[in-house]
Amino acid sequence: MKAIRHHRLLAFGSLVAVGGLALAGCSGGPGTQGGGGSGGDGDGGDTSGSTVTVYGTIVDAEAELLEQSWADFEEESGITIQYEGSQEFETQLGVRAQGGNPPDVAIFPQPGLLKDMADRGYLTPAPEGVASNVAEYWSEDWAGYGTVDGTLYGAPLMASVKGWIWYSPSFFEENGYEVPTDWQGLLDLTGQIQSDTGNPPWCVGFGSDAATGWPGTDWVEDVVLRESGTDVYDQWVANEIPFTDDRIASAFDHVGDILKNPDYVNAGFGGVDSIVTTPFGDTASALVSGECALHHQASFFDGFIVDAGGTVGEDGDVWAFITPPFEGGSEGGSVVTGGGEIVGAFNDNAATQEVLEYLSSPEWANSRVSLGGVISANGGLDPANAESPILQAAIEILQAEDTTFRFDASDLMPSSVGAGTFWKGMNDWVNGTDTSTVLEQIESGWPSS
Repeated sequence: MKAIRHHRLLAFGSLVAVGGLALAGCSGGPGTQGGGGSGGDGDGGDTSGSTVTVYGTIVDAEAELLEQSWADFEEESGITIQYEGSQEFETQLGVRAQGGNPPDVAIFPQPGLLKDMADRGYLTPAPEGVASNVAEYWSEDWAGYGTVDGTLYGAPLMASVKGWIWYSPSFFEENGYEVPTDWQGLLDLTGQIQSDTGNPPWCVGFGSDAATGWPGTDWVEDVVLRESGTDVYDQWVANEIPFTDDRIASAFDHVGDILKNPDYVNAGFGGVDSIVTTPFGDTASALVSGECALHHQASFFDGFIVDAGGTVGEDGDVWAFITPPFEGGSEGGSVVTGGGEIVGAFNDNAATQEVLEYLSSPEWANSRVSLGGVISANGGLDPANAESPILQAAIEILQAEDTTFRFDASDLMPSSVGAGTFWKGMNDWVNGTDTSTVLEQIESGWPSS
């Protein structure tokens, strides 16, 4: 099951292919056959009998669930959706588009890649039905991730809420610990647990094969948002504020108060030097067994806890609270980071647009979420359809009117940074390279133009 959950992570954009935006230099790869909503009336009218190709990063068991989620739509519409998932999506999508043989619809795990395809003229603007769904069921923040230069090209699909701190409710109750309400409280709690037990409270794993380092970027993104606010976060994503800015350095230093403290990590795995070599999913077992008291990870970690034999719930083996805000920070606890997908089309054939409209609807969101393992920020989604209480809580956060959502910064940055120097920089930093040097190295990854 861990491999399956890892593929789910791919779909949330954490495992981004290095060079995903440098598409012009890619070559090779099979084309998708039967594109363009073939088989029906591509110019409108009856679309029954059409085949619409959909391409994405979602594979294995998660791909099977995706196909189940639109089975009723296929039966009712007469449209066949032909899905193909690939871990080489970021590279092969550009090859196919350049070769004139793209899929009808792509599921983009990074808004930056959708923007790249739109800027190259490959994507078609979203039709009126999709625009109506996005306006009615999605927040302004989410709509913005499918918008390029004022034109809506894609609709949000699934989502994740990042920044959860996972812990054992029974361990907290037995020791009289309370969920902290601000960042200093989190540090105080960490110190108290270490003092009471004599062991490091936190378990941390950066390991993720070629994507090793991404869990560290999540930590930094959470702190930048909570300490400095949305304006700074947005400017940082656009490189209007560089990594070498004091506010970004401050976020690294705050994260380092936990991750670089040998008294605080790495429970169940060794010391600070074990963080990079510890697979991120392996920490679930340490959390369930009680070796580890605290862990920082997104809502999808629920699946890893279950795979490790634990139950997730306020009265279960493991529960979670959102990373608390900074006292005096410019944002409160209603601000969260996360990931997700955006779906966009490469043609405006009627069947293609009909599929795109369905995928942007609450009908699809409820269908997929009820199958388990994922959530959506679609406002028409019933949280009760989620399979676990943490996923239900995540949906409620996404749907709350006072929630400000910010997409994972590394997924919004060019891949040379977000999936390149940022990931590598986190590994170097936690292994001892000083903050100033690391920030200069990360900043050097930004394209010159």
